[in-house]
Amino acid sequence: MNKGVKEFRLAVGIHRHEVVPGVTFHTLAFNGQIPGPEIRVKKGDKIRVFFKNDTDLNHTIHWHGLYVPWRMDGVPYVTQMPVMPGQEFVYEFVAEPAGTHFYHCHWGTLLHMQAGMYGSFIIEDDDDPVAKRFKYDRDYTLVYSAHDSNFLRREMNFMLERMKERGYLMKNGRFDKERFALFDSVEQLRESMEHGYQPPYVVNRRSPSELPIPNWFTVNGKAYPVTPSLYIKQDENIRVRLINAGTEEHYLHLHGHDFWLVSNDGIALERPQQMNTMRLSPGKTLDMVIEGTNRGIWTFHDHDTRRVTNNGLYPGGNLMVLVYEDLPKEELEVKPMKMGGMEMKSSGKMDMLPKVALDE
Repeated sequence: MNKGVKEFRLAVGIHRHEVVPGVTFHTLAFNGQIPGPEIRVKKGDKIRVFFKNDTDLNHTIHWHGLYVPWRMDGVPYVTQMPVMPGQEFVYEFVAEPAGTHFYHCHWGTLLHMQAGMYGSFIIEDDDDPVAKRFKYDRDYTLVYSAHDSNFLRREMNFMLERMKERGYLMKNGRFDKERFALFDSVEQLRESMEHGYQPPYVVNRRSPSELPIPNWFTVNGKAYPVTPSLYIKQDENIRVRLINAGTEEHYLHLHGHDFWLVSNDGIALERPQQMNTMRLSPGKTLDMVIEGTNRGIWTFHDHDTRRVTNNGLYPGGNLMVLVYEDLPKEELEVKPMKMGGMEMKSSGKMDMLPKVALDE
């Protein structure tokens, strides 16, 4: 707190991220983590975010779903100039509306979002109708994304080289609107084209086949078997906030239960819907409440099973479990199995469920 204002500091840097054991790739990360830090405040709080760019690329922050002043919306060349390497920009706004939202970079968005520049922004309300109706005991946030590791490597290297060239030209006073593809108006663009300028979308640096084709699908920055688990107890309610910060649609299915869809884009539903599978589209946030009515260990996964893969191999990706913490130990014991007359036995620490399966 600083004189009635809640202050936060976010810095973006190049980060080496482990998505599953043994697989890492370079990403862009807020404060060295993917997703970026969750910002959780109260409705009406005054917010100040100091954003530092510690990379050689340009960046901004867009506050997705928040009612910020237009100069704080984080769209480069529309509401602000991009935050250049080494620079800092201060975002100031009042936290509203209440609900589940997120923040992400709006520069080079095709690359920067799948590279990890996203995080949740939760605005709590003392008069929350969801809390009043369901009286939940725990509150989880799950941020979904999709990543093309080859595209990330290629495009990050390409953009770093471009920014190095642009930085050199600017330092030597050789700023050129055509080289930077930056114009004051469409009329100015047309005038340049009449004199021979060709826009980058005419002389394209990539073909359609070179657009990202995700081979990694993550929840809170991790793919199965290191995706987060949801914990519950019999007769307990939990709230789960789902954010799609990626480019893919997900069809999320919970085994053994129906759940209540209670909020859409941060807006509490007057009539919550009971279901066991929901569609989470890019840019959407959905909240659900799970009631602890069927004790066990239950799978929660994307029913488009292409998203339940790691580098093309099933199982992986968006595969999680809902775990009842009060499940009796004896229910987890593995009984010996027979196959072809041979008995398969587990021993030591490997005689309990669940297992980690890497290839089915």
